[in-house]
Amino acid sequence: MPNSLTIAVDFDGTIVENRFPEIGKPMLFAFESLKKLQDEGHRIILWTYRHNEKLDEAVSFCKNKGLEFYAINKSYPEEEYDDTISRKILADVFIDDRNLGGLKGWGEIYQILTNNKPGKNHQKKKRSGLFGRL
Repeated sequence: MPNSLTIAVDFDGTIVENRFPEIGKPMLFAFESLKKLQDEGHRIILWTYRHNEKLDEAVSFCKNKGLEFYAINKSYPEEEYDDTISRKILADVFIDDRNLGGLKGWGEIYQILTNNKPGKNHQKKKRSGLFGRL
């Protein structure tokens, strides 16, 4: 897919309700949206604070729901952690409940990612001022 995206997505509060260290209930349409994005050729990275057994629990939970990730807490599957480089990952989009303005609904997230691409009669909004006008 020529216009595929690498999408980094948080777990707690984003894919599931935030009940850390437990696993909360799935957010409405989260799994359906992420699986559809994958089916359309996008790469989904799990980017979460969880580690060790709590991370394994989250990955297993997602796998049981039919969602497997392109990479987990790294930019690509083969990446090896090295404390001499930044932990920031390379992604086109980050989806997190801590976004400015909060987490949009998964239906809206899917629409934004699939309908607002250049080449689909998408017109950029004019910007003005220091931060622009949306």
